[in-house]
Amino acid sequence: MATTYFSAATFKFLRDLARNNNRSWFAANKPRYEEVLRQPFLCLIADLQAPLAKISPRYVADARAQGGSLFRIHRDTRFANDKTPYKTWAGARFAHERRREIEAPSFYVHIQPGDCFAGGGIWHPEPATLKKIREFLEGNPAAWKKATHGKAFRERFEFYGESLSRPPRGVDPAHELVEDLKRKNFAAGQSFDDALACSDELLPHLVDTYKRIAPMIDYLCAAVELEF
Repeated sequence: MATTYFSAATFKFLRDLARNNNRSWFAANKPRYEEVLRQPFLCLIADLQAPLAKISPRYVADARAQGGSLFRIHRDTRFANDKTPYKTWAGARFAHERRREIEAPSFYVHIQPGDCFAGGGIWHPEPATLKKIREFLEGNPAAWKKATHGKAFRERFEFYGESLSRPPRGVDPAHELVEDLKRKNFAAGQSFDDALACSDELLPHLVDTYKRIAPMIDYLCAAVELEF
């Protein structure tokens, strides 16, 4: 049976939160948050457990209310100039089972009015991880090209984040993957509209997205010496 998770009320809550990003408003509207956003998202995560395990048994869709795949709505403002207390989006990261030992790529879904997307990869990798990925790319270009340079990938996904203006130190400017080697992030995804997020097509769309981006995740796992 097809299932819907989010609704127009989900996106109205997030728009309202963006206009009223303060603790007193959130406290008064917390039942809305639970009803139209948090609980539906946890249900989606639970329903992704089985299909994600078929893509890779080492990736986890963790539907626990605390400490699971769903990001907290509270922002960490300790070192931020923006002191607004709440995120105006909701997201979930489906992480590798060894994520606490090794910085690993993950699958991701993001729900925000006018800016929903899904995909995966490594965002803002630590310098040591970034060095490993670049070295692996230099030595293993064919598999990366197969995973990310084909028409099917390029038509569906875009890479996110900044790149260096010049090749990293020691990288041959003529290397066939020089543009990839300039990347500061190895994360890609595809946007989808609010209507799809509110439809019963969301779950199959996410599963298909993760299947299609899995070769890139598999490659990045190999780069950081993890099983996929």
